[in-house]
Amino acid sequence: MSAPLQTLKILDFSTLLPGPFASMMLADLGADVIRIEAPNRPDLTRLLPPIAEDGQSAQHGLLNRSKRSLGLNLKTPEAVQIVKQLVASGYDIVLEQFRPGVMDRLGVGYEALHAGCPTLIFCSLTGYGQSGPLKDRAGHDLNYLALSGLLSLYGRSQPAQPPPPLPTQVADIGAGSLHLVIGLLAAVIRRQTTGEGSRVDIAMHDGALAWNVFGATKWLVANEQPGPETEILNGGSFYDLYETKDGRLLSVGSLEPQFWQGFCQAIGHEELFAPGMNFEVTNQQSFKAQIRAAILAKTLAEWQAIFTALDVCVEPVLTTEEALNHPQTQARGMVVDVPMDNGRCQKQVANPIKMSDHTPNYPFTGVVLGAHTQEILSSLGYTAAQIEALAAQEVVAYPPTK
Repeated sequence: MSAPLQTLKILDFSTLLPGPFASMMLADLGADVIRIEAPNRPDLTRLLPPIAEDGQSAQHGLLNRSKRSLGLNLKTPEAVQIVKQLVASGYDIVLEQFRPGVMDRLGVGYEALHAGCPTLIFCSLTGYGQSGPLKDRAGHDLNYLALSGLLSLYGRSQPAQPPPPLPTQVADIGAGSLHLVIGLLAAVIRRQTTGEGSRVDIAMHDGALAWNVFGATKWLVANEQPGPETEILNGGSFYDLYETKDGRLLSVGSLEPQFWQGFCQAIGHEELFAPGMNFEVTNQQSFKAQIRAAILAKTLAEWQAIFTALDVCVEPVLTTEEALNHPQTQARGMVVDVPMDNGRCQKQVANPIKMSDHTPNYPFTGVVLGAHTQEILSSLGYTAAQIEALAAQEVVAYPPTK
């Protein structure tokens, strides 16, 4: 079966997490992705532990699997010419993650590339977008979540202490990477029907703000300011985490009446059930304390024995090891073996998109910088002597021959 995105040819200029995660998902689905990397400014994910058996960062190996690497010094005119040749040869989708204006200054911005390729799709992923007073400001996941209002809904109201950062990069991946994939594919579909390219502008702050569904609605419509533990889904109701006798945690999400009633029966407090109570903010009411006391009376294993047989939206809080070894994870094929260049395999989390006629293919993990430079330039017609000369001039880079 053909891969769903096998016709897409992408030049990826991004680094770190958001852009590479997006292009990883596209590569998993068959897109031909060339990652453009600066030889003198390596992606910091290459330095992150743990280090896999091939000597490469496992984080880098995951985020950049199935992508070819082209070591290219964009501050040289020869490198700019190579980019334009790649676009002309069919790599007519560009993904970049620089601050606004950087690609223009390098000579490979939207206008420069669009002039030679009217069907170009040029996707920019930044913290604050291509416009607005913060467009040139640096930021990270935590900053975008802070300015989106989402962090103001996170944490406990008592004691009033700052909550810790979230355990994953919600703005980077959720609000950035996934919106970029959606925007890019929307531009591809539009191009198929109109023959026109697009410029796609994705801001992680915009995405995080859009994800503030409940808080924003409450303010915009009811003029009410939400906060920690003030809403149904952020600890203001029984929808919460509860400690067990052995110090583990149980997640209780029994929102619908039938689930809420079944949960109350399971913990021996059927009297707590009342129609409509599941949608009330009840953090300060005594019955939540009764739930805590009931859950604290048994170990996690004891509760699992009870709730495994019930369909009431209650699950244990698993460790990463437990989550990866969980039967559901295994049944869905969410851990895969991806080949490394040393002939062995690295275990990675799989692409979560399931399709009836396609299984994602993972030909190789992220490679050393410039691993495919010679191959790519040869496909453009460069001779071995020309490639060697470009390397001597520090225009391109590739690893030494083993």
